[in-house]
Amino acid sequence: MTNALLILGELSDRDIDWMVTQGKRETIQSGAILIEEDQPLEALYIVLSGTLNVCVAALENQVVGKIGCGEILGEMSFVDGRLPSATVKAVEDCCVLSIPRAILSQKLEEDVLFSLRFYRAITKFLSSRLRATVNHFSHEENASLLSLQKSQNVIETEPDYRLDWIMQRLSG
Repeated sequence: MTNALLILGELSDRDIDWMVTQGKRETIQSGAILIEEDQPLEALYIVLSGTLNVCVAALENQVVGKIGCGEILGEMSFVDGRLPSATVKAVEDCCVLSIPRAILSQKLEEDVLFSLRFYRAITKFLSSRLRATVNHFSHEENASLLSLQKSQNVIETEPDYRLDWIMQRLSG
């Protein structure tokens, strides 16, 4: 399951509607950098279409991951307040929903129930990512990769209705 689906699954329709209303649809051109390592990040992003590469300077800018539709970017920096630990660059033209950090922070301070759901979702996502990382480096690497491929196929063939809803709202 993509991190967006983990997160969106915990939020109410009203929460997602607020995110769409307060966020901005942005087109990221192929080759453009969305997030730069060690540079301040002003937004949380939901990838609506396209593919991006994740690169780390310490590894000579080697690609360490690929990001696609349904992924959320910038959640770690948002939660811990630290600068991004990787650069994210568009491989092809991409569309993202950009939710400004200041507006999201204000909402979290003012709306306790939204805050509860949001941080619960982020916690579940980070836990899932940590488990996947541990599995990746364990002796069961092949089994976890097979499991990941199966879950990605389910997502591609049965997309979450909330991602579709966001796309419809942004284009209408």
